[in-house]
Amino acid sequence: MNPFFPEDLVALAQRVIDENKALGRTVALAESCTGGLVCAALTEIPGSSAVLDRGFVTYSNEAKMEMLGVHSDIIDSFGAVSPATAWAMAQGAIKKSRADVAVAISGIAGPDGGSEMKPVGTVVFACARRDDDESIHAEQKLLQGGTRAEIRHQAAIVALELLLP
Repeated sequence: MNPFFPEDLVALAQRVIDENKALGRTVALAESCTGGLVCAALTEIPGSSAVLDRGFVTYSNEAKMEMLGVHSDIIDSFGAVSPATAWAMAQGAIKKSRADVAVAISGIAGPDGGSEMKPVGTVVFACARRDDDESIHAEQKLLQGGTRAEIRHQAAIVALELLLP
């Protein structure tokens, strides 16, 4: 048993490492509300260095802009928790890494920070591929959870699923 991570997170991280390693594919993460949780889960797996290129923890809007090149007008127009911002984060992670695939996560884990339009549990995800800058894969989900930890856990699961080939 892993003392740091729930079993479902470790099992999914193992699949991400194994399946991407088999394809010779590398990944990068751009994490906001998960604060590096997805990268940490991946690095629990022996052999993860063959798959995980890097992770960006861009919690503030300034970090999103400085580290990933997200334009301020996207954040100003749509908000940090929006499919547009997540897509820009994923694109930035591809551009600023050597990864084949990048996943971005931004959301409101709570207990504060929610609104009527974007309640606590609103999390956006985006996936970008180096060889395909045409197709946009970005989605907004409302994750159910009583606590900040539960929402972050669910967000990490969704992000890992997006990293599966």
